[in-house]
Amino acid sequence: MPTPSTTSLILLTGATGYIGGRLLSVLESAGHRVRCVTRRPEALQSCVEPTTEVVSGNVLDGDSLTGTMDGVEIAYYMVHSMGSKGDFEEQDRRAAHNFGAEARRAGVGRIIYLGGLGATSEELSPHLRSRQEVAEVLRASGVQVVEFRASIVIGSGSLSFEMIRSLVERLPVMVTPRWVNVIAQPIAIGDLLQYLSAALDLKTDDHAIFEIGGPDAVSYGDLMREYARQRGLKRLMIPVPLLTPRLSSLWLGLVTPLYARIGRKLIDSIRHPTVVRDDSARQTFPHIRPQGVREAIASALGNEDRECAATHWADAYQRKSRDA
Repeated sequence: MPTPSTTSLILLTGATGYIGGRLLSVLESAGHRVRCVTRRPEALQSCVEPTTEVVSGNVLDGDSLTGTMDGVEIAYYMVHSMGSKGDFEEQDRRAAHNFGAEARRAGVGRIIYLGGLGATSEELSPHLRSRQEVAEVLRASGVQVVEFRASIVIGSGSLSFEMIRSLVERLPVMVTPRWVNVIAQPIAIGDLLQYLSAALDLKTDDHAIFEIGGPDAVSYGDLMREYARQRGLKRLMIPVPLLTPRLSSLWLGLVTPLYARIGRKLIDSIRHPTVVRDDSARQTFPHIRPQGVREAIASALGNEDRECAATHWADAYQRKSRDA
């Protein structure tokens, strides 16, 4: 597949979300022509560069996507329904089908998709299973798909980082359930964005799946302890193995009310190890050297202290809640 030039048109979904919003800035800074598809163009129009198009479209409504991908060479699919009411798995399937069908009709050459880590041979949570199923639906469209699978994203404004921050900042003593000890392989938001943007230039004529993460395999407990260390906070963690996912989600909701609806789905995912088992991403993108956990947290805190996060996971979630 030819390397896109800055005159090629790139389509971006999810630009009002945490990662999509950061990715938009990266693409604009690199001089790419971008077209954003969003349900609320008026909410995004004032946040983009003059060269960026903003058009109306809803991936759950196939008819609304007609024409949105005309002239597009590469499309980013950065959508999921985890924070929605109802059957989010069915919504994810329908949205991916609609998107893939329009991409094929418009002659899009490549879809770049961000999914979740988790071995397909294991019993995955509904959220992780849905993220991987979305990739399968997109591939079934016949358009080439480059899929990245990531675990915890560390960055000011990300869902996982803000949960860690809220818990550590508010609770001097934490009663911690079993999932706090499950191993994950976090990735810094800056490194994730490097992978997503590097996929524009990837030379391949076939589908590709890349598992991405930083060099450290750690638990949520390790992340909380490292966050506390860097903030100069003394925190006591008392493990309680019988705290169920449902009770854990209620616990999260009490400490951080914004997690009340999304908590159970998040914890169901956290209960499964999310580590890199295939290092092909390191071989394919050797110029990307992911940060370790200590450096990633320091970078996130530095951004938070310097200014408000450019995008925040809750922005998109709260919009979904209003629309539901």
